Amino acid sequence: MPGFNAHVTHTLGQLEATNRLKDFVQQTLQRFQEHLSAADGAWNENVLAFSLTTTGVTVKGTLTVEDKFVRVDGHLPLLALPFRGTIQNSIVAELTQALA
Repeated sequence: MPGFNAHVTHTLGQLEATNRLKDFVQQTLQRFQEHLSAADGAWNENVLAFSLTTTGVTVKGTLTVEDKFVRVDGHLPLLALPFRGTIQNSIVAELTQALA
């Protein structure tokens, strides 16, 4: 599976950024619940392992919160490869807003 990644810097520190992103993830899942056929995620301290399925396409990955940046690494099925840039840009925009 092809990979994707997104990187966003912040000035909040790891704990505050993690807390904001926990709320952000819940709000995002609620906002897009009608488009998701499956969504799963589990936080282990500052790392969220997630899996999302929409229109038969499953995206899996991790969101890691560090002191000065957040990184999302994931895997896309080949069917979603043409949308990799759009997916990465959307993730960066959403995370930037959540951490502002």
